[in-house]
Amino acid sequence: MGSTADADWAEYYRRVKDRPPRPLVVRAAEISDQPGTAVDLGCGDGTETVFLLERGWAVTAVDLEPAALELTSQRAGESAALSTEAADLAAYQPAQADLILASASLPFVAPEFFTGLWERLRGALSARGLLAVHLFGDQDSWAQGESAVAGMTFHTRSEVEALLTGFEVLQLQEQEFDGPSGRGPKHWHRFDIIARNNRGQN
Repeated sequence: MGSTADADWAEYYRRVKDRPPRPLVVRAAEISDQPGTAVDLGCGDGTETVFLLERGWAVTAVDLEPAALELTSQRAGESAALSTEAADLAAYQPAQADLILASASLPFVAPEFFTGLWERLRGALSARGLLAVHLFGDQDSWAQGESAVAGMTFHTRSEVEALLTGFEVLQLQEQEFDGPSGRGPKHWHRFDIIARNNRGQN
């Protein structure tokens, strides 16, 4: 069984630095009422943070890896709308935000910390704020067998649906595919989720 510490994230960021923004953030920006405040959890190479900055959002980019924050700051230039935070998501408390984005970062939070983090994310969303996240499914190659990775959280579809109770679910797409990762090629089982917080709405 591997560990999340096995990944060479700096090398991975170099390999994918010219990629387009993920469809998840593009779609979330399209359906947002207007640009506001965003938190990019696990900002990685900064592609999604820069995409939001260019569209008028004020973004807090969060990552545990110094290389990620340095690269994100470099790519954002002198943007006054960017702030960065070095943090372990397992204990992170975001400020209130209109968009909370987590592109394939939440599964790296261990199961014993995931529920607490999820509740903090829900509590940090503004009224009608959007949660745009990837979660990993139980058929992901990192979830089982010889390729299993310790310290990660995986969900069945019914568990994902339970997490979204009380949200207006705008997108819940489940997909499986083979592709690259920070630890080499793998089979992905992923849920792409965009949900609106209806707190305070009649």
